[in-house]
Amino acid sequence: MISNIYDTTAKAKQLYLDPRTKIVLCLTVSSIMLISSNSDIVKVMQIAFSILPFIFLLVLKKFKMAAYYFVMYSFSALIPRLLIPYLPNVINVLFTGVIALFTQFLPGMMMAYFLIVSTTVSEFVAAMDRMHVTKKISMPLSVLFRFFPTIVEEYGHVRDAMMMRDVGSIRNPMKMLEYRMVPFLTSIVSIGNDLSASALTRGLNAPVNRTNVCPIGFTWRDGIAFFVIICCLIIFIFFR
Repeated sequence: MISNIYDTTAKAKQLYLDPRTKIVLCLTVSSIMLISSNSDIVKVMQIAFSILPFIFLLVLKKFKMAAYYFVMYSFSALIPRLLIPYLPNVINVLFTGVIALFTQFLPGMMMAYFLIVSTTVSEFVAAMDRMHVTKKISMPLSVLFRFFPTIVEEYGHVRDAMMMRDVGSIRNPMKMLEYRMVPFLTSIVSIGNDLSASALTRGLNAPVNRTNVCPIGFTWRDGIAFFVIICCLIIFIFFR
């Protein structure tokens, strides 16, 4: 059974970007969101970057994940502002501040999700080869590209199996945690070994140059993306 996480909607012409462009976008959004600044222009830029993953998820037709992101980001951004004036300083430092800090990490996490679901392993490996990245880096990353979608699918299988057996219901959270996490963690170890063996079988660590038929390359869409990134970085440097 093919998981929905592998769907190829992202290859549509109106969205397709080179994997290298997606990596730069992911790093740019993560970096700018994590840096604090008192400049109004930088704050507006950070708000725009926080909206960017939401737009990408909508274009990819990942409506469920887009809704999760919208709810989680809105909760992290609004709740601390509403509760800080009414809570003790200790609570604000331990809990409210952590929730507010989550707004800086969430956009980068969603951009990483966008990179994974919209890029196949072959495209990623081809992009790494174009950038002359060493196999010591590209090979583990290519395994991770398959690892995260696979464990999401595997958790769904474990959850369905437990629900069919009526084991570990929400009424008993400790048993639910035990009956789901123990077989899930056991499966993760097996999945990691299988993916590593698959990568070795495909010769991803071979010393010779691999050939591929992935249609990667920069287009006008990548040019627009890089232009926007460079402009944002210049604005950020001068107005920080």
